[in-house]
Amino acid sequence: MSDPRYPIGKFSYTGPLTAEQKQQYLTDIEQTPTRLRAALLGLSDQQLDTPYRDGGWTPRQVAHHVADSHMNSYIRFKLALTEEEPTIKPYMENLWAELPEAKHAPIEVSLALLDSLHQRWMLMLREFTDTEWQRTFRHPDLGPMSLEKTLALYSWHGRHHVAHVTGLREKMGW
Repeated sequence: MSDPRYPIGKFSYTGPLTAEQKQQYLTDIEQTPTRLRAALLGLSDQQLDTPYRDGGWTPRQVAHHVADSHMNSYIRFKLALTEEEPTIKPYMENLWAELPEAKHAPIEVSLALLDSLHQRWMLMLREFTDTEWQRTFRHPDLGPMSLEKTLALYSWHGRHHVAHVTGLREKMGW
């Protein structure tokens, strides 16, 4: 039985990325808002508030988390492009997911934000040079992270959370 926390497996980076991998990851990031919206389409409030596993987040929390996480990533990309290996500030995603707006706000708020954020993010990412992909930021727990590795991570991240929602729908027959 697979681990429901990791429906597509844990993140793995074997870099450097090939041009084809980079293109696929860019496409994944570009399509994350559409894929997440499709996964959430038609769910009732009761369904949106059903955890995908015992102790797991609800689809509503997943939607708001993806917006929170991808906003943070977008800013980290900008910091890495404009500063020499800046140290980023991590955030306590599990506590953010327990804040009232993450537990109760309409999902459309975060889906609309993701649409705009990803349009802007893709305008930046599509212009990267090979040198820019190698720029880094420092994560206090993970150490230096290249933008290329971060691209791979956020490709995985979007697909990972979409799979939480689609897996719940499949399990519940929705």
